[in-house]
Amino acid sequence: MSVYNELKYNVSFANAGGLVLLSTQTASASASISFTSGLTSAYKEYLFIFNNIHGSTNSNLIFQTSTDGGSNYGITATTTFFYAYHNEADTDANLGYKATRDQAQSTNFIYLTGDNMESQASDASISGYLHLYETSSTTFVKHYISNTNHIADTPYQENNYSAGYFNSQNAINSIQFKMTTGNIDDGTIQMFGVVS
Repeated sequence: MSVYNELKYNVSFANAGGLVLLSTQTASASASISFTSGLTSAYKEYLFIFNNIHGSTNSNLIFQTSTDGGSNYGITATTTFFYAYHNEADTDANLGYKATRDQAQSTNFIYLTGDNMESQASDASISGYLHLYETSSTTFVKHYISNTNHIADTPYQENNYSAGYFNSQNAINSIQFKMTTGNIDDGTIQMFGVVS
C-alpha cells in the first residue's frame, strides 16, 4: 500500500526501514544524561534527538562516548564544525567554519553547539539530532554527524553542524551528554535504533 510521501515524490520507501525508540531521558537539573545500555550490534545506526535542552548557565551542549559501559568517557576523536548564525537585530549574519569547536585526535568532549546557549532567556533552548554509526564494529572507526539549532548569547539564532569519527576499533557501548558548565535544567533526549 502506498503512503502519501511515496505518491508525492514517486519514491518507494518499502525498504527504507524505520526508527525504534529505545530510551527517553528527561533532564531535571541533571549534571549529565548518559545512555549506558542499548548501544549494541542490534542496529547499524543510532539516532539521538534533543528536544528543548535548557542549561542552567550560558554554556554549550557537548558529548563523548565510552567503550567500557560508561566507566570512562573519552574516546579519541577527530571532528569538524561549521555553523550559520543571524542575530535578532538583523545586523550580523554569517556562515563559516568554527576552528575552536573542532578537534584532532583528542579525548575531550565534543561540541554540538557553536556559541553559548542563552540560558537567561526562559524560552531559549537547544534542539537537534546526532547520528552515530556502526558502534559495535571492531574493525572500523565510528562516524557521527549532528545538527543542532539554538538561541545563542546576544541573542543569535544558530544552526550548527558537526561531524567526525571516534578512532577506536573497540565497540562503543555508552554515550554521555552534558553542558560545558552547569546542569541541563530541562529537556529530553531520545535514543532510537535505525532499522536498515
